[in-house]
Amino acid sequence: MALPLLNRLTGSTGLSLAVLGVGNIGSVHLKSAVAMSGVEVAAAADAVPENRTRAERAGVSRTYDDYGTLLESEELDAAVVALPPFLHADAVERAAEAGVDVFVEKPLARSTEEADRLLETAREAGIAVGVDHTLRYQPDVAGVKEAYDEGSVGHVPYASITRLNDHPLGRPPAREAPPEWPTDPDAAGGGSLFELGIHCFDVLEWLFGDLEVRDAAMGRTLDTEAEDAATVLVEAPETGTTITLHCGTYQWEQLPEVNTRLRLEGVTGTISNRDHLPGNFYAGAATSALSNLASRLTGDDPDVFGPTFYLQAHYDALADFCTAIREGERPPIDGADGRRALALAERAYDLAAERGESNAAADDLETPEVSP
Repeated sequence: MALPLLNRLTGSTGLSLAVLGVGNIGSVHLKSAVAMSGVEVAAAADAVPENRTRAERAGVSRTYDDYGTLLESEELDAAVVALPPFLHADAVERAAEAGVDVFVEKPLARSTEEADRLLETAREAGIAVGVDHTLRYQPDVAGVKEAYDEGSVGHVPYASITRLNDHPLGRPPAREAPPEWPTDPDAAGGGSLFELGIHCFDVLEWLFGDLEVRDAAMGRTLDTEAEDAATVLVEAPETGTTITLHCGTYQWEQLPEVNTRLRLEGVTGTISNRDHLPGNFYAGAATSALSNLASRLTGDDPDVFGPTFYLQAHYDALADFCTAIREGERPPIDGADGRRALALAERAYDLAAERGESNAAADDLETPEVSP
């Protein structure tokens, strides 16, 4: 669906884009944008001096310590919002005032209420909102989608998805304190369910249509305020599929090389994302790990495209957003998609709270076994 209000590019040789936030994921978006043809990275903003230096090393000529000042000062077509979740709504509001389309890192907001305000502001200003739900772009997940859509296993009565990642504290023992916001549910919106489960909800809806959350439990393996483990029971009424979802941010000694597992148990067979991994995945991951270790020792920036299996997905998601903006079309994953994922997460939190009131053992979730 074309959106006429989006056809208002600045007239530069490429799509003029800024990156708001150049931390971990912001660096990925920045280097992705720098590598794209037809995109000009005009500026970047970050409150941390080291992050601004990182942007300058990546080739950005103008950096700001305040994203509001950047949006007021630059002539832009689009901005990547890679700030902590508690700043997303404000950043989108500032972008709306400047008439700048936005690509927002997930979660879109900290709540559906906040998302509704954000999206209404964008609608009134006529700007587009894209959301970085990149799991759809990973080749293994896309392979599952393609096989399922082809009907290769027939009806799928049961499916499961697991997504894991490092805890903000990093590998044990924690040597330095992480930023405060990732472990603050007021700032982040929640714990691992917001950090990782949001991706899972988006992929499941992409596969099976509308979802209903039936039950949920949250747990903590560390003494933190936000949950670092969540297990959710989901149903897809349209396809008659029951799904279990587990996500966790654990303090791993070594993070699993494949941190997402997706299985569809069909009546004539099983589809697994592991069957759709690139043939050179494990060799590429090992090479990248050695390269990035050497980068840390020499003080250089790690290669954000290694292993490309994960980070190429971020590139492709941003590239699709930029193409949509350039052509005056709705982003392929837009604010409505991000809002629906938030609603599912909120329902899971509500059910887990009800469970916790009647079951004090809800915090005793067992860490799932992960095999290579």
